Amino acid sequence: CSGHSGKERDQFLCSICLDVFTDPVTTSCGHNYCKNCITQNWDVNDSCQCPLCKETFNSRPQLRVNTLLSEMVAQFRRESQQKASSSSSSEQQAAKLAEVPCDVCTGTRLKALKSCLVCLTSYCQTHLEPHLTATSLKRHQLIEPVENLESRMCRKHDKHLELFCKTDQTCVCMLCSVLDHKAHEFVPLREEYEGKKAELEKTQAETQQMIQKRRLKIQEIKESVLTALMESIEDKQEATEKQAEGLIKDLEQEISELMERSSEVEQLSHSEDHLHLLQSFSSLKAAPPSKDWTAVRVRPPSCEGTVGRAVAQLEKTLWEDMKKLNHAAVLKGVQQYAVDVTLDPDTAHHWLILSDDRKQVHCSEVRRKRKLPYNPKRFTYFVNVLGEQSFSSGRFYFEIQVKGKTDWDV
Repeated sequence: CSGHSGKERDQFLCSICLDVFTDPVTTSCGHNYCKNCITQNWDVNDSCQCPLCKETFNSRPQLRVNTLLSEMVAQFRRESQQKASSSSSSEQQAAKLAEVPCDVCTGTRLKALKSCLVCLTSYCQTHLEPHLTATSLKRHQLIEPVENLESRMCRKHDKHLELFCKTDQTCVCMLCSVLDHKAHEFVPLREEYEGKKAELEKTQAETQQMIQKRRLKIQEIKESVLTALMESIEDKQEATEKQAEGLIKDLEQEISELMERSSEVEQLSHSEDHLHLLQSFSSLKAAPPSKDWTAVRVRPPSCEGTVGRAVAQLEKTLWEDMKKLNHAAVLKGVQQYAVDVTLDPDTAHHWLILSDDRKQVHCSEVRRKRKLPYNPKRFTYFVNVLGEQSFSSGRFYFEIQVKGKTDWDV
């Protein structure tokens, strides 16, 4: 039924099964349900009550199919099937976008908005509604959509993994704590998650500091090369350049490895999934071996001579190194994860104006509220816009060019 608007589709949904009506019936209080859904509801309850308005009926009502509503639903289904058959390419594109599909949808599975760690089920916007409204379901823990929810069950006892064994550094279920990990120390997943997240943030800060130190060392070496060549004679130039190139190459390699680790740590530290973070923490790469660069220097030869040719060659070498350094440290090892990000106009604050290809955005010079169609996803307080793509796991690389701004965030 994806060919119709959300509001049009909602009027044909049964509030019990959350699907399009089958043999719709109307209660005396005016609410509609699938005949089988309301019948089963009353079969398992002591009283006959409307699930929506809670009106109680003294005697069980005789239910008759609402012929007018039934005809409207039949017409709705026919139109939906016609639109579906004439737009198979659109369905394929929608299926492609649904990185984590809804587990409840039948037919075309829509993109899941959240996964429930209690139900072990992923839900699209429509099927997520009970978790946002029903009191008993509001207590369930919802996270960004993830696949393989069955991996969150203990393979031995088929129970939820909800504890962390600090003794064995592993996630376990309640039965594990009693049967297989006696006398071990346990904490809830959330508690261990908070501790590990703090460790990741500390590691990230240390890694960024190491990257910055190595970039400064590269700059220092380049300046040292200039000094060294200004003091050297022609036959010593090649040795000085090779010494500097070797040091810079080693530094670039360390920067590349540190940036790869930084990316992994950053991505994991932002995860709201307690189990995923704890299970991934131990397998996170250890810090790559690094060298103490504090005392490393480019040693100028102890000789004097002409420097004209050396300086000319130096300018060429430094220019080539500059171009390589500007890209190598950042691009090396990450270009394979490149993605093409498109901005989502439905989320853009009313001050923001998107280009026709939705690759660029700028802030309107006139700071007044533009008339835009209402959308619950639109930012109304913060001047933000989201990307249309959604990334729930893995590594992704993209470049952003910013100009004319003194403050911005990504």
